[in-house]
Amino acid sequence: MSKSDDRILIVGAGPVGLTCAYSLALAGVPVTVLEREPDVPNDLRATTWHPPTLDFMDDIGVADHLIANGHRAPTWQQRIKETAERAVFDLGILDGETRHPYRLQCEQVHAVRFLTERLLEIDASSVRFGATVTAISQGDAGVSATVDELGEQSVLSGRYLVGADGAHSVVRKALGLGFAGKTYETLLLVATIGDFPFEDHHEGLSDVNYVWSEEGSFSLLRVPGKWRSGIRPKPGRPPEESLTESAIQNHFNAIVPRSEGYDVQARGMYRVHQRVTTQFCVGRVALAGDAAHLNSPNGGMGMNCGIHDAVNLADKLKQMWHSGDQLLDLYDQQRRPVATTYVNEHADKNHRRMQVRDKEERQAILNEMQRVATDPVEAKAFLMRSSMIAGLREAAATTR
Repeated sequence: MSKSDDRILIVGAGPVGLTCAYSLALAGVPVTVLEREPDVPNDLRATTWHPPTLDFMDDIGVADHLIANGHRAPTWQQRIKETAERAVFDLGILDGETRHPYRLQCEQVHAVRFLTERLLEIDASSVRFGATVTAISQGDAGVSATVDELGEQSVLSGRYLVGADGAHSVVRKALGLGFAGKTYETLLLVATIGDFPFEDHHEGLSDVNYVWSEEGSFSLLRVPGKWRSGIRPKPGRPPEESLTESAIQNHFNAIVPRSEGYDVQARGMYRVHQRVTTQFCVGRVALAGDAAHLNSPNGGMGMNCGIHDAVNLADKLKQMWHSGDQLLDLYDQQRRPVATTYVNEHADKNHRRMQVRDKEERQAILNEMQRVATDPVEAKAFLMRSSMIAGLREAAATTR
């Protein structure tokens, strides 16, 4: 294998692929990241960073940048809009279990740009935008990726390949792996507006809120200088109608009526899936993030789970690079159950809770959440799971 081929190929320059790449590069492992988009995307993506994810990003020198560009949310809540009844969960109870006992609301673009800049400062690493992987192959000694860059075809080789190329992963499809699960019937509309003091109009509002209302349900999350809302379109309304300016203005006016319009800065609509691939690795190729698993965005677990994949995988690849040991099966054994059990089950429960329309059922759920939130032992156990710490520790306990 030539020196130029002696590297790890990573397909996808999102937070998952770049976290894996940067972790490897810091350890002296040569990496090449291939991204089909021409530049870092700046659209509506993930914003929630859970405590253990911040711990991981701190370990590679990225957390301070995220915190400087984000908003700390020490609490989150489930709320009934009309009555202001709420169950509030205080993440401060996790102090001692994590170095970051809070959620951070920071748009993922800040991580992607920062990681890209840092990678480009390391001689043995590179990031190639506008590079579409069209095929992969592998043998006993290494892997190859066929890449299209502005119509020019080339073949890159390396020791291992990581597919972090999203829900429609070319890598997963090339491996012939299934992606079992379901697609939820309801769509998700996401809208971002300029900053507004919603907290002055709703008593006890947190920075992260999951809200039931007469109209349906929505989330309301603060990021620096903005509020972001996840909205379930009204039943029977055509998707394109839910994206209109008037529909979005009506949504925010239902939260706080005002004579002037809200500053709508971005909007988008998405299908929501819950899927996990049948294997996280085949031979010298491994999958991470959305390429391996998808879940409801309720609770903000998707990107975080993907970054946890990336950290685990990078650790295995670093050991394999120097020792030759094969540890990808252990990666599969540690991460696939987390995606299936902890993340998808918890995210699915969150999704179903937000779909409840019956007032009595809502009240019963809220009463139980209030009971848990005010019991220190139960609240901590709940937050250990919902903040993804428990799943990480269980995975770490899995050995060969």
